[in-house]
Amino acid sequence: MAYQRTEKSGLLKRLKDEPRRFIQVIYGPRQVGKTTLIRQIMDELDYPHQLVAADAVPAVDGLWIAQQWENVRIRQQTDKPFLLVIDEVQKIDNWSEQIKAEWDRDAAEGRDIRVVLLGSSRLMLQQGLTESLAGRFEATYLGHWSFKEMKDAFGLTAEEFVWFGGYPGAVTLREDEDRWKSYVHDALLETSISKDILMLTRVDKPALMKRLFELGSSYSGQILSFTKIMGQLTEAGNTTTLANYLELLNDAGLLAGLEKFSPNMVRKRSSSPKFQVHNTAIMSAISSERLDILLEDYEAWGRWVESAVGAHLINQVIKNKKLSLHYWREGNDEVDYVVEYKKRVIALEVKSGKAGKLSGLNAFDKKFQPEKSLLIGAGGIPWQEFLQMDVLELFP
Repeated sequence: MAYQRTEKSGLLKRLKDEPRRFIQVIYGPRQVGKTTLIRQIMDELDYPHQLVAADAVPAVDGLWIAQQWENVRIRQQTDKPFLLVIDEVQKIDNWSEQIKAEWDRDAAEGRDIRVVLLGSSRLMLQQGLTESLAGRFEATYLGHWSFKEMKDAFGLTAEEFVWFGGYPGAVTLREDEDRWKSYVHDALLETSISKDILMLTRVDKPALMKRLFELGSSYSGQILSFTKIMGQLTEAGNTTTLANYLELLNDAGLLAGLEKFSPNMVRKRSSSPKFQVHNTAIMSAISSERLDILLEDYEAWGRWVESAVGAHLINQVIKNKKLSLHYWREGNDEVDYVVEYKKRVIALEVKSGKAGKLSGLNAFDKKFQPEKSLLIGAGGIPWQEFLQMDVLELFP
């Protein structure tokens, strides 16, 4: 039996609502199982369904959505609901207005056609749902797979998860690392950038954005100013352009730039970003490292573990809007991650080897009096255990 993600039960319950209430939107990065999830749901529903994809449909085809809807109306039996699932709907021009028109027509005519929209980017939400479909939809974010999910579904060890990350479709190639790297790089990362960013947003310097993605991913877990980054980029650009591109990469579930923790919002916004991949598979796929060699390099392995902790945190922050994630640095003192929840703060320092000095945690504790200052790794919460925790459990 295929692995069942926790989001399935909530979506199934919504689709069984009587009467129908909202359009259901499932969005998130590529290759995390959105289509698999909806197929599992369709198998359990006791009414007919239809899954269509807009992948190969010309963006200017203004009739395609209406045609799919009309096909469902013809097939629907009057005594049963019908589920219409549209994948990659954001690729159609003016899609949200068309969805609104068909949904409202069904409401006026008393038709029980239930709708699920699948999309690979949060850009989808920003470019249609919040305006045209306001009040008509519920959104579910399906993020990168956690260590617990990858362990339960595929038997990954903690070390394997740190290296191979949370892409379920790629993990079956893990016995051949070169093949796995090529698949993740070409089929996942390149496709995410070309289809989920460049097709949906105007990007004047796509080569610059791709180079920023590669550079930022290779520096995941490190703090770099945009000025310093520009020194390593051959393409012309400025700090504002780089900041905008980093935001697009974050929306696509690839690479984030964490802001420095500060009660002062202006200082927070003007801080140098700490690069953070959403999935450590991204780091591994673009690196020249190999897992067996990396495990022997204490310093390099520590950076992968820290990034795995950061990826675990950032995926929970996306799901829970009340959480926020930052870093902190002042002089030589630094804290890897600062988690904020309802104005309560917890500082986290990651040490995959010996604990060593904790001057950063001590300085942060003295200055901000956080609710907790925790060590992840030797002498604290084992990082293997932390990667299976819900961060809300840290807040009593």
